[in-house]
Amino acid sequence: MKKYEQYKKMIMFLLGLFMVAVLTAAYGYVWYEHYLYLVVYPFLGKGNLLVILIYAILIAFFLQVYSGYKFGYLKLGDVIFSQVLSIVITNVITYFQISLIGRSLFPVAPMLGLTMTEIIFSVVWSTFASTIYHKMYPPHKTLMIYGSEMKSSIKMASSLEQKMKKRSDKYRIKEMVDVSVGLDTLKEMMQHYDAVLICDVKTEMRNKILKYCFEKSIRTYITPKISDIIVRSADDIHLFDTPLLLCRNCGLNFEQRVIKRLMDIVISLVILTITSPIMLVTAIAIKAYDHGPAFFKQKRCTINGKVFEILKFRSMIVDAEKPGMVIPAKDRDPRITPVGRFIRATRIDELPQLINVLKGEMSIVGPRPERVEHVEKYSRDIPEFSYRLKVKGGLTGYAQVLGKYNTTAYDKLKLDLMYIENYSIALDLKLLLMTIKIVFSKESTEGFEEENN
Repeated sequence: MKKYEQYKKMIMFLLGLFMVAVLTAAYGYVWYEHYLYLVVYPFLGKGNLLVILIYAILIAFFLQVYSGYKFGYLKLGDVIFSQVLSIVITNVITYFQISLIGRSLFPVAPMLGLTMTEIIFSVVWSTFASTIYHKMYPPHKTLMIYGSEMKSSIKMASSLEQKMKKRSDKYRIKEMVDVSVGLDTLKEMMQHYDAVLICDVKTEMRNKILKYCFEKSIRTYITPKISDIIVRSADDIHLFDTPLLLCRNCGLNFEQRVIKRLMDIVISLVILTITSPIMLVTAIAIKAYDHGPAFFKQKRCTINGKVFEILKFRSMIVDAEKPGMVIPAKDRDPRITPVGRFIRATRIDELPQLINVLKGEMSIVGPRPERVEHVEKYSRDIPEFSYRLKVKGGLTGYAQVLGKYNTTAYDKLKLDLMYIENYSIALDLKLLLMTIKIVFSKESTEGFEEENN
């Protein structure tokens, strides 16, 4: 396995490049055969190449955003889903682009045929590429080293082991060992494994293990601590012959806040305008079902701990919770109305939060604003939980896109800090596009269960 490791990125690049080339060639054929001569003034030579090049850029971009290139890294079904989503979005955009060029709506049948052909190719090619990947890179035989100073460390190690078992195509945890056995014993054990997983080990011992693995070229996985996430985002300073790392620790700067606010206003206005008919029908349906209020308000925490009332379409019966009591929603919860079940599954219940965004109480992208009760509870258990309040709460974010239904509060905090510490406008745009993907995932719907009370 190690002899192929150095070629992994190149192989993945070539597999992805071939896919983009085939999809682009298929579109080129459809353009020349079905659309070129419908244009009032057909392109000649380089004009046609530019149209095809734009398609190649679009499909390559969306495949990158939705992880459509990650053969072997993601499950086969996830790779195919990512590619299908990329193909559909690219072809929809391209069809309207062609129509704009031709100044009329052209026949859609050729694009539908192209889409179906590309999807079939995607399934076949992804299956082939994933098979090649797993033959060249079988699962890593892994040793997990975990801390035992706290019960939470053992629980974290056990939970991580169960998660990694679900990806037995990539990881094989052959043995788990308590760090208390000592460094010498650990060194002897590590020599017999392809990889080492360091889970919640104290910094001093973790550094010794990490340096040994670096010396012996042993692949190493580490569960990051909060301080690791902060340091990862640090700026390099090279004013002296002694390297320095600068951690600003101040959330977003002035320019980022201004641009982010402008984006929030524009995006929320556009989406509210487009979805206003859906919102009107939803409000009428909720009101007609039980004559209760169409909207539901709940106190949530946002930047600097400020409390605001989040606005949602009501999906539960009136007075679903008694004052002062928090009752998380469950699958087939009897408190959820038939209308509520539908709007939860389709995320329509979240649309009124765009009004919160427009008012400046929330952002489109950011850590999910938690209930006041949850913030108080999590802050008692995790003192660093308040770090996520350095930015406004958001409709979507890292924890919503990457988190699962059983993601712990501590892991969600890490994901939120990764977003805050690595913030950029490009990251916001990427998370917005990734949100489109998770809307269609049932698992992600479950991930919002507790928040949707």
